[in-house]
Amino acid sequence: MRVLYFGDTYGRPGRVAVAAAIRKLVPKHGIDFVIVNGENACHGNGILPDMAEDFFRQGVDVITTGNHAWDQKQIIPYMSTQVKLLRPLNYPDVPGYKTPGRGATVVTSRTNPQLQLGVIQVMGRVFMDALDCPFRVAAAQVDRFHEHGINAIFIDFHGEASSEKQAFAYYMDGKVSAVVGSHSHVQTADERILSLGTAAITDVGMCGCFDSVIGVQKEIVIEKFLTKRPMRFEPAEGPGGYGAVVIEINELGKALSIERLREVQI
Repeated sequence: MRVLYFGDTYGRPGRVAVAAAIRKLVPKHGIDFVIVNGENACHGNGILPDMAEDFFRQGVDVITTGNHAWDQKQIIPYMSTQVKLLRPLNYPDVPGYKTPGRGATVVTSRTNPQLQLGVIQVMGRVFMDALDCPFRVAAAQVDRFHEHGINAIFIDFHGEASSEKQAFAYYMDGKVSAVVGSHSHVQTADERILSLGTAAITDVGMCGCFDSVIGVQKEIVIEKFLTKRPMRFEPAEGPGGYGAVVIEINELGKALSIERLREVQI
């Protein structure tokens, strides 16, 4: 099977770029599953239900999020019922204070009903909120997938620190098919197959206007650095591009290849 994953989708330029890229890349690479990180889809802050529905209509199988999952309050009731929209699995569940939504799901390929993919999202804790341990939480979910015969497993690790993302990928080597990093909006050139068969990349990058500072109008960010004053971030407008990976997985759930893709204007 082949999985196409798009990194953090930022604002309207990112949404438009992903839609165009899906039409181009799915037939070109013979894609069975499409996953999109959509946590910045709404003006850089969260995602709205109608935007999620647009992604699904375009052929997206799973949407992951991250620390901006809750920015748009309208998404909370939608996330509680939509099993293909994920928030990080390691948000704590306290009796009487259950976190809405889910952090893992299983989807069946639209092109081949014989293919199933388990998808997990966890969030790192270095320079991020102090959530439950992503290593332990993910490992427990992987065991549950294996108990149900799900061998092909894809993890979106949403984190700030490259060291934490890389450590997590090595920890999961041989247990899952792929670990891809999100959150930094800057693509890393370290895609590889680890020794026990897990595909890994520290960060897939973003989808959006690349004439920007990680998706934000560059003039605003420069002024913020120069003056240290609070500034309202606005998405950069202009032609969008994408950062993505295509991962091929065999019937045993081992990665055969990972290809890094980046197009600054589509």
